[in-house]
Amino acid sequence: MRLRNKPWAKELIAQHPELIQVQPSHFHPNFEKAQPLRLEIGTGKGQFIYTMAQQHPNMNFIALEMQESALAVLLKQQVATPLPNLQLLVANADHLVDLFSDDQVSEIYLNFSDPWPKTRHEKRRLTYASFLTQYRRILTPTGVLQLKTDNRHFFEYSLMSMNHFGMHFAELSLDLHHDTTAWAMTNVTTEYEDKFAAKGQPIYGVRATFESPLD
Repeated sequence: MRLRNKPWAKELIAQHPELIQVQPSHFHPNFEKAQPLRLEIGTGKGQFIYTMAQQHPNMNFIALEMQESALAVLLKQQVATPLPNLQLLVANADHLVDLFSDDQVSEIYLNFSDPWPKTRHEKRRLTYASFLTQYRRILTPTGVLQLKTDNRHFFEYSLMSMNHFGMHFAELSLDLHHDTTAWAMTNVTTEYEDKFAAKGQPIYGVRATFESPLD
């Protein structure tokens, strides 16, 4: 969903190059400490990634979003109450391998991604094979891809796509907010997730790896 344009966004972004980079040809994170790196693709306004960075100061986080107006909302929060382990990136996920090195990321989050329901748009889905190929390259050998969605058809498509790619499902839920697993108990929500859950819609989720624990 494209957000309404925010006239102040570009100026705020220009004022804080130390916190946010816009469409770089080569991305250079600027963290205080060298720590395991986690990436959210499609951050939106940033409720999830900001909370994660607060809860896990021993990890570094990158919020990737292609809409400046959306990411500027998170930037405003980061300027007001900065977290040293959070960096923002305005970029398109089509070219992740140009932004990140092989084996650089320990965990990738896909939260309520656009399902692109029409068949002719299949290649735009963030769990299409071309995206999975990139995830496998930038993730560490034991890295995790985590997906949450309210869209049952997109969830089923994603499971099939991951399965065809030879991925292994570490955790899977058809109703995450009513599960009793460790993941469910520590789940950090997004803005959309709160809205959907309040309406009684089930939240589907999966945590998957490209290598099995026995590999």
